[in-house]
Amino acid sequence: MLAKLVADIPPGLFYEPKWDGFRAIVVRDGDSVEILSRNGKPMARYFPDLVAAFRAQLPPRCTVDGEIVVIGGGRLNFFALQQRVHPAASRVDRLAGETPASFVAFDLLDAPDEPFRARRAALEALLWAPPLYITPITRDEGVARDWFERFEGAGLDGVIAKDGELPYKPGVRAMFKVKHQRAVDCVVAGYRLHKTEPNAIGSLLLGLHQDGQGPAWGTMFGGLMPIGATSSFPMARRRELLVELRELEIPIAEHPWKGAAEHGRDGNRWNPAREQQFVALAPERVIEVAYSHMDGGFFRHPATFVRWRPDREAGSCGFGQLEQPVGFDVGEIL
Repeated sequence: MLAKLVADIPPGLFYEPKWDGFRAIVVRDGDSVEILSRNGKPMARYFPDLVAAFRAQLPPRCTVDGEIVVIGGGRLNFFALQQRVHPAASRVDRLAGETPASFVAFDLLDAPDEPFRARRAALEALLWAPPLYITPITRDEGVARDWFERFEGAGLDGVIAKDGELPYKPGVRAMFKVKHQRAVDCVVAGYRLHKTEPNAIGSLLLGLHQDGQGPAWGTMFGGLMPIGATSSFPMARRRELLVELRELEIPIAEHPWKGAAEHGRDGNRWNPAREQQFVALAPERVIEVAYSHMDGGFFRHPATFVRWRPDREAGSCGFGQLEQPVGFDVGEIL
């Protein structure tokens, strides 16, 4: 069951924190444990630590809906979670010890036709101990609004609202989600071509200047830190952008990201200069984009184009313009 994005917390429902991890359905049948992604792909091989915990703690036969997360430094660490998905078994085993995962349960699907309030009561009747948790829940809209403001500091992603009378509806957007919405002015540092249309922009690669408030790892990026991309353009506009941006194209050797192109990933989650179709642009143009939140100096989700900012100097676009949530220990939530 999925959630539709809404602008404000709807009244009169059940409310939960919105966890920022991998959505997962856990199916236990005796010694057999399956972990399925939102799209039904098997994930158990990547999380042997959780498989052991599910065998030890869950009932012999059950199906649980929840979120896989990695906790580090008192907050969720989505980058560390991404690294857990690796083809090499030796690395999977090593990371299971170095960055162990947790599972936050929010629904029990043994009787999916029962209303959510009944499924939640059955979920609460199970025994939960680390690394398996049950998500907090409230019917108090004021508490939900407090969670929305404070829990972002622990890396959470907003609030989920659920109707207590609804049965479980796989694949249907029957829940509601409320996320933070912010805007930032970014430097357009390059682009990627569209995957299926060679005469169109696929996405614009965005950066912010290091002004003392950004991540400390960005020396290889020449002071212009990559923070993500935006691709929210209709196809006709994508074709126009390719023509408009041609005059800004420069050799990678003249671009602030040339060092990244020469030295590879170097441990960073995303190195735009290594993208096969990355085209370097003179970092002169500025756009305003909307985003929900950032994680480790990157947009957690692709940003949405708002407008061009011809009135803004590219050199003035730094991390200082970003709203920083007050830190909050995720342990106080669980």
